[in-house]
Amino acid sequence: MLLQLITQHPEAIVQILRSTPVWVWGLLAGLLALGVSQLRDRTASLARVSLLPLAMTLFSVSGTASALGGSPHRAMALAAWLIAAALAFAVALLARGRGDAAAAQYDPARRLFLLPGSVVPLLLIVGIFLVKYVVGVDLAMAPQLVQEAPYVLTVAALYGAFTGIFVGRASRLWRLWWLRRAHLDDKAAQPAVRRVGLQPGVPQQ
Repeated sequence: MLLQLITQHPEAIVQILRSTPVWVWGLLAGLLALGVSQLRDRTASLARVSLLPLAMTLFSVSGTASALGGSPHRAMALAAWLIAAALAFAVALLARGRGDAAAAQYDPARRLFLLPGSVVPLLLIVGIFLVKYVVGVDLAMAPQLVQEAPYVLTVAALYGAFTGIFVGRASRLWRLWWLRRAHLDDKAAQPAVRRVGLQPGVPQQ
């Protein structure tokens, strides 16, 4: 609806932007700041790298619920959201050996990730914001769109796909943390085993 309106009447974009609540621009500024912070090489704790996918998942779920909660196609929307999220998650996992997440390292001694800068998080953040903004404008101009199954399924699938990508990218870091931690635990356990085997008076098998 919004995209069609802008295409046919580009002058309408000015009125739409003027009608946008101020808090929306504040939210956009905060999200952009978060995305820009991902552009440079940095270190981050496990909690910090988990914060972005968690926040974007909540953003996606709240956006889907607020936009489609009154739709008669809620069940289909939920199914579309879950399927899109699962497919996007699988794609993110298949890309495990590529991209910035593949170049990430984890230092178990400092308990910090060493992360290369990437534009991907910024693009994803802008993408999910645009979905929420466009859907909000669409439903403000034409509330009856929630009655149309194609529109509802498209919106739900978009939100789900963004969630799947965010969580899939984060899962690669969680896996790296788990593997490095398990490796460190194994190394710490080996000297203890050797000391037990060399104690005087302990019969050797």
